Amino acid sequence: MKALTWHGKEDIRCESVPDPRIEHPRDAIIKVSCCAICGSDLHLYDNMIPAMKSGDVMGHETMGEVVEVGSDMRGKLKVGDRIVVPFTITCGECWQCRRGNFSLCETTNRNAAMQEKLFGRRAAGLFGYTQLTGGYPGGQAEFLRVPYADETHIKVPSTLSDEQVLFLSDIFPTGWQAAVQCDIQPEDTVAIWGCGPVGQMAIRSAVLLGAKRVIAIDRLPERLAMARAGGAITIDFDEESVMERIDQLTDRKGPEKCIDAVGMEAHATATLDSVYDRVKQAVMLSSDRIHVLREMIYLARPGGVLSVPGVYGGLSDKFPMGLVMNKGLTIRTGQTHVRRWADDLLRRIEEGQIDPSFVITHTVPLEQGPAMYKTFRDKQDGCVKVVLKP
Repeated sequence: MKALTWHGKEDIRCESVPDPRIEHPRDAIIKVSCCAICGSDLHLYDNMIPAMKSGDVMGHETMGEVVEVGSDMRGKLKVGDRIVVPFTITCGECWQCRRGNFSLCETTNRNAAMQEKLFGRRAAGLFGYTQLTGGYPGGQAEFLRVPYADETHIKVPSTLSDEQVLFLSDIFPTGWQAAVQCDIQPEDTVAIWGCGPVGQMAIRSAVLLGAKRVIAIDRLPERLAMARAGGAITIDFDEESVMERIDQLTDRKGPEKCIDAVGMEAHATATLDSVYDRVKQAVMLSSDRIHVLREMIYLARPGGVLSVPGVYGGLSDKFPMGLVMNKGLTIRTGQTHVRRWADDLLRRIEEGQIDPSFVITHTVPLEQGPAMYKTFRDKQDGCVKVVLKP
């Protein structure tokens, strides 16, 4: 089959790899109808996260039709079912899964010993996202093996298009969880740093959850326009001071809730701390550029909540813990518990509350995927979200 494979920094290739096969009774094989490039894939493209192997298949936003199942589907999945595949692989039976903490599944990371050396404890296996999270082949391919498929799937109806439901795999529940973690109240101002795909979903989630005001911060005109269409007041950080504008909008109190939808590669360039971060990252003395986190901590209203769906790789320097403690801030973060939110979000799509396909700007064949990684990373051609069709 054809798949997009990783071969080093900025080296993604579309090449032939072995077809997946059933390896365990709870496996299924799907024929991929639609997949996408995620912002967190760009961290791999830029070689910012360790433990990738040359030839690893990329991708964790995938859906398709079941073409083969193992012998132990427990009546939950059959050939012909149309499913979205959550990026987190879950067993449904361990201590964490029983509590709805699906991204912390204690069973599915087959390289857990490697992860425990870095993290202290294990978390779930992920599709297409380094050997640390299990080394599972990803879904930017013609076919995908789904381990623990009886639990790791979302059945979707034929009445909805691929584009409407594909993002149930990751960015829609990720934006939703980011907003839910804020515990939004009717009088809250929610400030969201980053208007990429997850930021866009967080904006609309905050609106659906009843925020009084949503502020969105970015610098790209097409992303800011998309944020305004979703109900946000926007700040272009290249054109105006984020601090001054937020002070103006919040009567100098700061937003009660803040969301970091940027992660480890913050693109601010005009501040001393961002220059410091870039130098440290370039010489491998730090893995993350945390300008957004620092700015959120500084601007948040005392007693507020910081929600962090943005991906971070490991070590972050000059983290202002004193501000967090003295301002009484709460930080909530984590990979997304996709299955916790999937049924409710699918219902909202069916009822017309939201159509996640609004975020798609580019749809191309799988073979054009390597070129689209660069287009997406460099924000060329108004690119916000790329969908691939095998």
